[in-house]
Amino acid sequence: MSAEVHVVHHPLVQHKLTLMREQERSIKSFRELVNEVGMLLCYEITRDLPLEMVEIETPLQTMQAPKIAGKKLIFAPILRAGVGFLDGMLALVPSARVAHIGIYRDPETLQAVEYYFKAPQDLPERTTILMDPMLATGNSACAAASLLKSRGARDLRFVCLLAAPEGIAQLQAEHPDIPIWTAAVDEKLNDHGYIVPGLGDAGDRMFGTK
Repeated sequence: MSAEVHVVHHPLVQHKLTLMREQERSIKSFRELVNEVGMLLCYEITRDLPLEMVEIETPLQTMQAPKIAGKKLIFAPILRAGVGFLDGMLALVPSARVAHIGIYRDPETLQAVEYYFKAPQDLPERTTILMDPMLATGNSACAAASLLKSRGARDLRFVCLLAAPEGIAQLQAEHPDIPIWTAAVDEKLNDHGYIVPGLGDAGDRMFGTK
């Protein structure tokens, strides 16, 4: 059975996504919106993290209070566009560790090509959140997930801004154990592998490149 797809319908997420879709949105504004939506998506994707009761001292008395149990998270952005999520997520979980995954999509074959990978040694002991703004063909997400698993990652989650049905199907087929969080599932991919109606190339719009 394939893992669930969680579409985050929160009004702030949907509003900010609409702003990002607008063609005339400035680079500065687009980058800020990616950061803000990343923070909001992080709130949703960590909703079920386990808690444990610990004893603390308030200014008035001793009490039992909940804290997140176990080791902290690993955030794993797919370079380069996935980095746009990172600051917003680290603002919520500043003690998280970070893995960097360098993968680009070959413009001719649309296949994922790896060029860099660096991750904490204790991947097997931590929940890893894999992030990329677009889940289009699914090739990059699948390649990144395979890399993380090859280094021992066991508890993986994937988060994106936009997903195409084709990308969801591909990720679920190759990694049925990885749940997906996204702000929207768009109509389809076009002949060039872009999500339609989408928002264009997230990396180019974030960094001012083409």
